[in-house]
Amino acid sequence: MSAAWLVRYVTGHWVEIAGMITTVLGIWLTTKRLLICWPITLAADFLYLAVFYHARLFSDALLQAFFVVFTLYGWWHWWRGVLEEGDVRVEPLSARGWIAGLAAGAVGAAVLGWMMTRVGAALPHLDAALTSYSLVASWWGARKHIANWWLWIVVDAVYVGEYLYKDLQATAVLYAGLILLAALGLRDWRRAAELQIAA
Repeated sequence: MSAAWLVRYVTGHWVEIAGMITTVLGIWLTTKRLLICWPITLAADFLYLAVFYHARLFSDALLQAFFVVFTLYGWWHWWRGVLEEGDVRVEPLSARGWIAGLAAGAVGAAVLGWMMTRVGAALPHLDAALTSYSLVASWWGARKHIANWWLWIVVDAVYVGEYLYKDLQATAVLYAGLILLAALGLRDWRRAAELQIAA
């Protein structure tokens, strides 16, 4: 790999690289349950909206727009929790919540997949399913449910293949790393939940 190639790559993919860096930082801070994760995640949402729109992954671009809304909600919800309880407390997810979330993801995938076939999106059904379940995981994360990390592990693993197929190598590497971060988040949030129960 020559220096000239590296310069060309960075110049041509600087938005994707900036999105990758802010995404990793935002998720790492989320695993630590630190409120600062939300403004950093918001920046990542906008950067990847531009990346996915340019790649014609319209479901992913739409997902980033929804992520902006969920990020603002999560920021507010966590901030309110810190004011009331002094900490970001992990909340359990009931069996009913699991079923409702997974069912909502399936319905969203079907509807969005149908819409995306009509606008000529790349990989319309796969991208729609990943988008729909990412929204479920985001909602669970904003509500402080440990289950969000389980769902992210599955979704991110499938995203790696999609991005390799779409020649978004940096993003594929990012999502492989996000699987590891999700596993870290799962571990840390479980520990936090155990400490809450013990207290």
